[in-house]
Amino acid sequence: MPNSFDRYRAHPWHGLPIGDNAPEVVEAYIEITPMDTVKYEIDKRTGYLRVDRPQGSSALPPTLYGFIPRTYCGDRVAALTPHAEIGDHDPLDICVLSQQRIDRADIVVPARVVGGIQLLDDGEADDKIIAFLESDTVFNYASNLKNLPTAVVNRIVHYFATYKIDITGEKENSIEVVGTYGADHAKEVIAASILDYDEKFPSEGRRLTDKIAN
Repeated sequence: MPNSFDRYRAHPWHGLPIGDNAPEVVEAYIEITPMDTVKYEIDKRTGYLRVDRPQGSSALPPTLYGFIPRTYCGDRVAALTPHAEIGDHDPLDICVLSQQRIDRADIVVPARVVGGIQLLDDGEADDKIIAFLESDTVFNYASNLKNLPTAVVNRIVHYFATYKIDITGEKENSIEVVGTYGADHAKEVIAASILDYDEKFPSEGRRLTDKIAN
């Protein structure tokens, strides 16, 4: 007798697992690759990738980019970002570095968390977790954001500081970079986003509250 997976695809936000070793290692659903000149974003209703907009500047995404399933940026995530009154009400964003080029999106990759970037987008907390492809042994030396070359971190920060700039000059840039942080704080942000998700969507999948509390 066929099961539901024979006919239905799991929703990337609500139907995929976050990973048994979260928040140290998480599953990341990838929406955009470093080759994409168009910003793709998950359609929250259907779970399919939707064309959002062309990239706003000549800069291309420096890493794989997507989100962590079963996370939500609500009040707990906002409380960890200075000057943020609310979260952005989206799943938690993640950047994944890989030595080898991965040139397709709509995939899931296991990602080892090493840090993140604190952003405000129109005053809303909009963190970007930074991680490595877990199986990429080239990066075994790095357990924290400070282990990365400064130029690599600066490139990621610069992209997010400028990726919403209106090149016509008619609108002000909505993004403010608050700072960066290491692995410990990144895990706090992920844990907070799991709890925010659990509160926002109490009926969706496996609850992780007990794991985070312990």
